[in-house]
Amino acid sequence: MEKLTTNYDKSSHHSNTSSASTIVGVHYQVGKKLGEGSFGIIYEGLNLLNNQSVAIKFEPRKSEVPQLRDEYRTYKILAGTSGVPSAYYFGHEGLHNVLVIDLLGPSLEDLFDMCSRKLTIRTVAMVAKQMIARVQSVHERNLIYRDIKPDNFLIGRPGTKYANTVFLVDYGMAKLYRDPKTKKHIPYRERRSLSGTARYMSINTHLGREQSRRDDLEALGHVFMYFLRGSLPWQGLKAATNKQKYEKIGEKKQSTSVKELCGAFPEEFSIYLQYVRKLGFEETPDYDFLRELFDKVLERLGEKDDGIYDWMLLNDGKGWENRFKQLKDARARRSGHHQSKQQVKKSKTPAVNNKAIADMPTTPAYIQDPFNQTRKERHGLWKGLVGFITCTGEH
Repeated sequence: MEKLTTNYDKSSHHSNTSSASTIVGVHYQVGKKLGEGSFGIIYEGLNLLNNQSVAIKFEPRKSEVPQLRDEYRTYKILAGTSGVPSAYYFGHEGLHNVLVIDLLGPSLEDLFDMCSRKLTIRTVAMVAKQMIARVQSVHERNLIYRDIKPDNFLIGRPGTKYANTVFLVDYGMAKLYRDPKTKKHIPYRERRSLSGTARYMSINTHLGREQSRRDDLEALGHVFMYFLRGSLPWQGLKAATNKQKYEKIGEKKQSTSVKELCGAFPEEFSIYLQYVRKLGFEETPDYDFLRELFDKVLERLGEKDDGIYDWMLLNDGKGWENRFKQLKDARARRSGHHQSKQQVKKSKTPAVNNKAIADMPTTPAYIQDPFNQTRKERHGLWKGLVGFITCTGEH
């Protein structure tokens, strides 16, 4: 469930729904299917009490690593935070867990696609400021995000006051990095399993080191360069297995200098990455300094942070909606073609396809326990946190 993007084709109907009349949580009607990921399916929905559009996420209750309950708790912790969607309901419906949250617009990955997979320095500088602010808000609530990628940053729906706001969604991998009461930081540990998306994760994460605030920010730096360059030097590496691929990605990140990665762009992008990579495990980042770097980029370009992004200039200035529909239709055709090919294949064990592995999309590296915690440890941490919220009156 990496994306919460919606199909804005006004002529679409409910042919892709589980049932046009399905109701969950007493008054949320399930609409058309929006997408699916490694943990379940997302539908558009409608709050029948106020006619508000929502996103409804389903995951099997018997999922090996269920995430929606913890994600719901995280949304409640972050309630009222700018750029974080509201969560309205969590419960069980038949064999599934269900989470209802705000319905948003397309992800930054979708918008990147619409812009021919290159964003201008101006747009990246403006969006970087918002992304840093979102991650800072998560950190201030005692959490680290641990799965930074463009797919998890969405913009608001068009025609709303949040149309230019960048939202951070999907908190299934979030984890406490300090005690909410005492503010005591978690201990540094090594030989940790990977958690996150290999393309963007920090070098320390590849090395098996416990994640902290610095790792979220380093992953952001990799996303910024992905937007500017169109791709990263460690994309497309060939390997026989995912594990070997992740190792190769980590090795390539370590051997790629900051100058090689960022040298063709304003020096502030290099300064950002050098700063976050030098942060100590428990060190509090200077978020204001990091945002100011991108103010300097805009100033040097003679630009202002006016909230006009590249995707808003598409379609002769009419915006991204029509282009978004074209991309969705193209993806659907590719998916249908792929499924047709799969149906005519003989049911034999296929040989390893090195090219297919090398060209895999931003697959999360969920190796072993993706939470770096046992179920018992995770429950204990959340129980303590919920108690803290109750005592402090946060809702």
